[in-house]
Amino acid sequence: MRRHRNVKIVATLGPASSDYDTIRALFEAGADVFRLNMSHGDHDDIRSRHNIIRDIERDTGRPICILADLQGPKLRCGTFEGDSAEIEEGQKFRFDLDDAKGDATRVQLPHKEIFDALEPGGTLLVNDGKLRLKVDKCGKDYADCTVITGGTISNRKGVNVPDVVLPLAALSEKDRKDLEFVCELGVDWLALSFVQRAADVHEARDLARGRAAILSKIEKPAAVDAFDSILEVSDGIMVARGDLGVECPVQAVPPIQKRLIRNCRAAAKPVIVATQMLESMIDSPMPTRAEVSDVATAIYEGTDAIMLSAESAAGSYPIEAVQTMNNVAIEVESDGTYREIIEASRSAKLSSTADAIVAAAREIADTTDIKAICCFSHSGSTALKVSRERPRVPIIALTPITETARRMVLSWGTHCVETQTVERFKFAVVSAVRAAKASGFVDLDDQVVVMAGIPFNMPGSTNILRIAPCDERLIFGGEGD
Repeated sequence: MRRHRNVKIVATLGPASSDYDTIRALFEAGADVFRLNMSHGDHDDIRSRHNIIRDIERDTGRPICILADLQGPKLRCGTFEGDSAEIEEGQKFRFDLDDAKGDATRVQLPHKEIFDALEPGGTLLVNDGKLRLKVDKCGKDYADCTVITGGTISNRKGVNVPDVVLPLAALSEKDRKDLEFVCELGVDWLALSFVQRAADVHEARDLARGRAAILSKIEKPAAVDAFDSILEVSDGIMVARGDLGVECPVQAVPPIQKRLIRNCRAAAKPVIVATQMLESMIDSPMPTRAEVSDVATAIYEGTDAIMLSAESAAGSYPIEAVQTMNNVAIEVESDGTYREIIEASRSAKLSSTADAIVAAAREIADTTDIKAICCFSHSGSTALKVSRERPRVPIIALTPITETARRMVLSWGTHCVETQTVERFKFAVVSAVRAAKASGFVDLDDQVVVMAGIPFNMPGSTNILRIAPCDERLIFGGEGD
């Protein structure tokens, strides 16, 4: 099942998409990666959806990537007499550790870590930023504030603290249990919430023990400030625009998105743009023009993947949402302006033999009649480097390792094929040509570029390139048999 676009589509599963037929329809409509949101559903629900995805993978014969998204610590206020209260602009309001029910003058904030980090002049945001308060005075167990933007404050609404790095680990006790559960299930990527610093990523990596790749969600100003160090220790990035748009000025999000995408591409690490991409399709079979433009903008910027959240998890039109993303991606990528932008933004620094060979493969493909770039990759690093180059021709990523094939699915342009272990480059060429033909990328007498590393099956050893003809002798028998 060949995709006719390079950007990947991530679809979140949920109540609207939890049975075999629906998930299979999402895959056939264009979903490449399925997201399991650990904030919703118990372990039995997650296991069931995971098993269905693996059944579809077996039935279709194509690797499918599974991303488990950890909830992260949730900061919430306490409860109110009557369940809510009205606070008005200019009035005083206190947060404290007292567990008595709140009113229009105060409420519990049961997170001592927030008081430890707060300083006068800081900001507290409640209910996704709808309420905004400025800290006038604070201590170890209270914060006296002035209401800047008022409204209704109700039980256990979320609280954001955008101005400081909170002394909180990115992994709660629930996250640790969820991480172990999904790693044992066999997910391919872990999305880590509430990342503030590189140390948060190290903690998750230690717990994962190589069983899943780590994708850091950038949703806090502290993570934006520390992005270079976070990117260095992460396997991938998610631009989580929902919380980012709450804690940052909303007008700052688009340039942050653009900068993060470029940095990820230069580092050859996949990046997902997420949140509210087709929000209206939760209830409508058609998106707004603005939403289509938003999806197109992310694709023009060169993101590896675009993500659906509630649209596919709880909406009334999950399959139509995937189809819309697929159609927008095909249209954008067929626009000559897209290719101009992608090539103008190529900024990778060549620092190794593998970098040079990958760049040469892309140059050959761009200037000659090559139909595909075929790369053998043990760890996935070669496929990531080819993806970074954003070549004009398809990327066929071949690996003998099931887990590597699944993880590589997330990267731009990769058509992943699990193949047999090869020990000689001649057999690698044969396998590449046959995979290209079987997947519908080449015809007889076409040519492909084949890359591999000698000795075989050693990560990071890419050192050889060949232009191979797709003749009958290689495809149907002869050399390599």
